Amino acid sequence: MINPRQCRAARAWLGWSQDDLAEKAVCARRTIAAFEQEKSVPFDRTLRDIQRALEDAGLTFLMDGARGIGVQERQEETA
Repeated sequence: MINPRQCRAARAWLGWSQDDLAEKAVCARRTIAAFEQEKSVPFDRTLRDIQRALEDAGLTFLMDGARGIGVQERQEETA
């Protein structure tokens, strides 16, 4: 799952506020804020909802094993 740095980077990439992400992930803004400030880690379900909202907006998260290392725009497959 994504880490706080990836979450911040993804929001910046999309130009989303914490409120925007909270609305799209259907969670509280304070949950996003605490996660991004590394004060707490959301429940797994909430973290999946946050990641899914960012992925639905067209991003892909780069992982090295369990360690998140980056974010990029999803490449559309051509037929």
